[in-house]
Amino acid sequence: MKYVLVTGGVVSGLGKGVTASSIGVVLKACGLRVTSIKIDPYLNTDAGTMSPFEHGEVFVLDDGGEVDLDLGNYERFLDLKLTRDNNITTGKIYQSVINKERKGDYLGKTVQVVPHITDAIQEWIERVAMIPVDGLEGPADVCVIELGGTIGDIESMPFIEALGQFSYRVGPGNFCLVHVSLVPVLSVVGEQKTKPTQHSVRGLRGLGLTPNILACRSAKVLDDNVKQKLSQFCHVPVANIVTLHDVSNIWHIPLLLRDQKAHVAILKTLDLQSVAREPMLEEWTERAQIFDTLQNPVRIAMVGKYTGLSDSYLSVLKALLHASVACRRKLVVDWVASTDLEETTAIEASEAYEKAWGLLRGAHGVLVPGGFGDRGVQGKILAAKYARENNVPYLGICLGMQIAVIEFARSVMNLTEANSTEFEPDTKTPCVIFMPEGSKTHMGATMRLGSRRTYFTKADCKSAKLYGNVNHVDERHRHRYEVNPDMVSQFERAGLQFVGRDETGKRMEIIELPSHPFFVGVQFHPEFKSRPAKPSVLFLGLVAAASKQLDTVLPNANGNHVANHITRQHSANGCAPLQNGHAKKIISNGVANGNGKYLMNGNGVHN
Repeated sequence: MKYVLVTGGVVSGLGKGVTASSIGVVLKACGLRVTSIKIDPYLNTDAGTMSPFEHGEVFVLDDGGEVDLDLGNYERFLDLKLTRDNNITTGKIYQSVINKERKGDYLGKTVQVVPHITDAIQEWIERVAMIPVDGLEGPADVCVIELGGTIGDIESMPFIEALGQFSYRVGPGNFCLVHVSLVPVLSVVGEQKTKPTQHSVRGLRGLGLTPNILACRSAKVLDDNVKQKLSQFCHVPVANIVTLHDVSNIWHIPLLLRDQKAHVAILKTLDLQSVAREPMLEEWTERAQIFDTLQNPVRIAMVGKYTGLSDSYLSVLKALLHASVACRRKLVVDWVASTDLEETTAIEASEAYEKAWGLLRGAHGVLVPGGFGDRGVQGKILAAKYARENNVPYLGICLGMQIAVIEFARSVMNLTEANSTEFEPDTKTPCVIFMPEGSKTHMGATMRLGSRRTYFTKADCKSAKLYGNVNHVDERHRHRYEVNPDMVSQFERAGLQFVGRDETGKRMEIIELPSHPFFVGVQFHPEFKSRPAKPSVLFLGLVAAASKQLDTVLPNANGNHVANHITRQHSANGCAPLQNGHAKKIISNGVANGNGKYLMNGNGVHN
């Protein structure tokens, strides 16, 4: 097994996750099998109990693992199915060591950070790296490991020590260290400054790790003299210093690595030149170019309560982006704080209220994502009501489905007190209830999590057609509440159809309004399985409906071919063509906001 370690220096938020994913893409394009591990130095066992404001979205895996959002980047870029063990946290490591100590496995020895914690980290990496995650038999060729945080952080020290030992343990030719660092430009001086990276590399080497490759984040391409200076002071060959400068979209990052021969440096360090080919990234290049040519906008109102931090809905944004590129539309996300739609805001902050409703009314489609708690719920209900009454395409995910059910009960069935027991435990009309198997005392990993099967009950519904007229689908879940099965017959008599259910037939998974152009709610999270080349079909349906293309999609729905059909049709119609084989550049500088994220437009769609 070969290992590539990606570390970060100077500041956090440089895009180590995208860099690690892009390295994986290039190595995979060289014909190698790749797996990934993310190390998070926090003490939480997993990301499941962390606030989206604190850490961005919680990404859910097939096995129910609640993990860091960077694993979502790995899955999307590399088309893998990772496991919960591919996310290592300090909490998991210490918990495993303490459990062994309690069982007496250390035979009375004093349990210490070195060697017991560091050994546990190395053993975990070696074990997980051998797990196949690409659907093939046997282990991968290369494991890309991302160490979260910044070099010098106190909480990272056990991992740095363990990885230093690990590099010696696996030996030369099996370990490559890529250090991602910032090369800023001071506006007063106007030149690229290398000192922060010098200090970062010096600190890294002082901790026992020497970088083989420097990946420098900067606004522009590094000057040759800057590369020479970095090479001299950081002891890295000039050929092994690559620039990750601002780009119009992150699909260009693997192409930057390829164009600067980063794969050559990695393959040479790992002694893999004889078994790897030149990277084949034609499809990736085409997709990056297509994105840059898109001009016809499709406006999607994202109605949620974490709109202040777009990372809270990262996978939803990605799924929308995948669908919009397939439909040849330039995605514009209008962030609508659900609380701003409520009557109390009209009284207390009328400008915010008018702005929120203006964005909602100007949208081509409405999406209400998942969430927890009662803050902003009334605003989400109003958004669902607006979309239903005005024939605006609507997609509700998890809580977004539940509030659509509540709104239908109140507005159509005249059940004015209809509510969820999550928001009103003593409601007289509980149309959404707590699941019997859930726990109200323990928060972590007690929800209905991971891949579950949904069976279609109506073959002629839009959802079934979008999925390719299959009998069932497997999608990922993360919820504690569900539609009250005792009220389902009432809803269906009133016109709301439950077109997807679980294997028992009692748990509602998909709702539709047949009389509406596109009104779909799902209990699961389809965004977690969306891929650039294989958009989630429900997001594809929303974007297609929002851009008046749904009739084109539905008759030809056959799984992965839906997106290809739309792309071919638009190419034939001359929509968003490439100009002389080159992408028309819409955005000049796509990255470098204060968080170092790879931005794509001014509407908050990023990464």
